[in-house]
Amino acid sequence: MKPLIFVDRRLPSNVQYYLEEHCRVLTWKPDEQREETKLKEYLAEAEGYFTSGAMKVSDELLNAAPKLKVISTMSVGYNHFDIAAMRSRGIIGTHTPYVLDDTVADLIMGLMLTSARRISELDRLIRNKQWKGNEGRKLFGLDVHHRKLGIIGMGRIGEVVAKRAKYGFDMDISYYNRSRKPQLEEQLGLTYKSLEQLLADSDFVLLLTPLTPETKGLIGAKQFSLMKQSAIFINASRGATIDEQALVEALQNGQIAGAGLDVFIKEPLPLEHPFMEMEQVVMTPHIGSATEATRDDMAMLAARNLVHALLDLGEAHIVPELAR
Repeated sequence: MKPLIFVDRRLPSNVQYYLEEHCRVLTWKPDEQREETKLKEYLAEAEGYFTSGAMKVSDELLNAAPKLKVISTMSVGYNHFDIAAMRSRGIIGTHTPYVLDDTVADLIMGLMLTSARRISELDRLIRNKQWKGNEGRKLFGLDVHHRKLGIIGMGRIGEVVAKRAKYGFDMDISYYNRSRKPQLEEQLGLTYKSLEQLLADSDFVLLLTPLTPETKGLIGAKQFSLMKQSAIFINASRGATIDEQALVEALQNGQIAGAGLDVFIKEPLPLEHPFMEMEQVVMTPHIGSATEATRDDMAMLAARNLVHALLDLGEAHIVPELAR
């Protein structure tokens, strides 16, 4: 008999068909309230769980799923996994690296350009009928080409961004990472720096670290105080990798010039958040991989990961902490 799996999101038809070829598939019913109590009922007999990351995979949830063998998340990040609880039960966890690197890099370059050239702010100026035609330097932005880009977290996406910045904008690129990458340094002319030196030297600081206990609150008041007053901070990692209040204060006090943010500690962003009133902050609603083509590719990769791991049909992208 085919194994039973639960899917917590609507899937492209080809992905749904692929899963149904190999598994019995349960999913939310139309208009059903998507709450943890109901999820526990669905997972009670399931051997596999395809998740979009909307609900945390907690120890309590896993207690209600005694037959669960594989959890496949349709994301690169897996901070919604309780790794210790999954490891103690021998549950395999998979994710979707590589497939979204170019799309996220596109958004990052967009945040850099929009922040530096004040595109969102000046678009609003025109729409609000405030363009008088004699503003002079009032509308000036910052150059991106030939400036210094510092990347914190030189993983796959960092490498793609570095190539775009190097070959498209002739930027001088430095990076800080847990380990050095000599081959990449030689290939792209990158410079490895300490975190403090990178912050002090860079015109643009890009944060790309995963959210772990070590990176939570990595960038705070001390780090923002080291940056140039003309610098722009870009966060495309996770909201909790920074001290958000410290960023608010750094922007309010003119310690840095601006920020481009795709992620926040609380999502959706509260309507009363100070960022809402800051013209020098460009925001997107956590859409790093949000194109139709990329999300469809992520869904298929997550489906293949689940089937391969559950039925031992081939390789799957297992999260490092759960690799056997």
